[in-house]
Amino acid sequence: MKILVTGVCGQLGHDVIGEICRRGHTAMGTDLAPQCQDFTTPYICLDITDKQAVEKAICDNCPDAVIHCAAWTAVDMAEDDANVDKVFAVNSQGTKNIAQACKKCGAKMLYLSTDYVFSGEGTAPWQPDCKEFAPLNVYGKSKLEGEQAVSKILDNYFIVRIAWVFGLNGNNFIKTMLRLSENHDQIRVVNDQIGTPTYTRDLARLLVDMVETEKYGYYHATNEGGYISWYDFAVEIFAQAGRDTNVIPVSSSDYGESKAKRPHNSRLDKSKLIKNGFAPLPIWQDALSRYLSELGEK
Repeated sequence: MKILVTGVCGQLGHDVIGEICRRGHTAMGTDLAPQCQDFTTPYICLDITDKQAVEKAICDNCPDAVIHCAAWTAVDMAEDDANVDKVFAVNSQGTKNIAQACKKCGAKMLYLSTDYVFSGEGTAPWQPDCKEFAPLNVYGKSKLEGEQAVSKILDNYFIVRIAWVFGLNGNNFIKTMLRLSENHDQIRVVNDQIGTPTYTRDLARLLVDMVETEKYGYYHATNEGGYISWYDFAVEIFAQAGRDTNVIPVSSSDYGESKAKRPHNSRLDKSKLIKNGFAPLPIWQDALSRYLSELGEK
C-alpha cells in the first residue's frame, strides 16, 4: 500500500511516516520545508495552499491513501489579524485542495481535526457524529471548514478529531512543563479545562489501521485512562519525571485569558472506535511513561 502523508515535519506526521515504514508500506511525505525527516522515504516540498501543486504531488504519485496531518496549529497566533487569512488558507483551502486531488486520483483521505470545532461547554463527551458545531476561535473555525470541505467533496472519508497532542518532533505541553520546571519551583496550571492527552506514536498506529480499511466516517481518538485537567496532567508529568516542582491549580479566569479562547470541555467519546473494530489507544499514563523515556527523562 502506498500512503502519502502531509505535514511530516510536525509531531504527528513524523510518527505516521514511521509507522507506515515499520509496517512495510510505501511511504511518501510532504511539508513546507525544503527537507526534513530522518526517514529514507521520498519527500516533496509542498505548499498545500497551491492547488495545482497539490494535484500534481498526489496524482503523479498515485497513493492509495492520503493522511492529511498538515495544519496551522498555533492557536493564539491564529487570532492575529495579520494571520487569519493564512490560517484559513492552510486549514480550509489547503484541505479542500487535498480532498479534490484525492477525488480526482481515487485515493482514500484521512483528515485530522480537533475538539475545537465544538463549543467546549458542558461536561458530556462530544460524540463523533455530533453536528452541533460552535468553534470558539479562528483555529477551530478553520478546522471546521476543513471538515466541511472533505465531507462535501468526497463520498467516503475518515475525519478523526484529536486533542492534547504530544510527540517527539515538536513542542507540546509536556516539553513546556519540563522546561519551566528547570527554573521554577512552582507552576500555575489551569484545572477547569478537561480532556485526555494523545500520544502521536499511539495515534499513528490507529490512523494506519484505519486507512487499511474502508470503515469510513467521523471518529474521535485520544489515549484511554479517563478525563483529566491540565493540572492533573502536569502533576503526573512531574511525578513520573521525578521532579519536585509544585503545581498550583488555578481557574482559567485566574490564570488569565489567552489570546484565543480555550474549550473547558475537550472530552471526546471514543466508543465508535471499538464498535468499528479498531483497537483503542493505551491509557495516557502509560503513554506518558513511554514518551518520557523517549525524551530521556526516565
